[in-house]
Amino acid sequence: QVQLVESGGGLVQAGDSLRLSCVASGRTFRAYAMGWFRQAPGKEREFVAGISWNGGNTYYADSTKGRFTISRDNAKNTAYLQMNSLKPEDTAVYLCAAEYGVYDVQPRKYTYWGQGTQVTVSS
Repeated sequence: QVQLVESGGGLVQAGDSLRLSCVASGRTFRAYAMGWFRQAPGKEREFVAGISWNGGNTYYADSTKGRFTISRDNAKNTAYLQMNSLKPEDTAVYLCAAEYGVYDVQPRKYTYWGQGTQVTVSS
C-alpha cells in the first residue's frame, strides 16, 4: 500500500511558475515509477509527465514538454513537478500516481493515487 499526498497548487497568472510536491508513505518509494496527471472539469484525466524509479528516465506530454520538469528525491519519498510558463489551459486538478515498475501514460496502469491539488491559471 502506498499513500500519496500532493501539495503546492494555487492560483497564479499566466507566465508564472509553480512547483507541486507528492509525498509518499507506506511501501518502498524507490520501487515505484511515478506519474503526474491532470483533470479539468468535464475532461478525461490526462498524462502530464512520468519518471522512472531512479529518476533516470522521464517522459512528457507534448503539451507540457519544455515547460514542465518532473523529478524525484527518493531519500525524501517525494516526487516533484516544476511548472513554468503556465497557461490558462493548464488549469486543472493535478494528481500524482505510483505504480510498481515502469511508468506509463495511461491512468489505468497506475494503482495508487493522491487526492489532487488544484492549479488555476488566470489570463
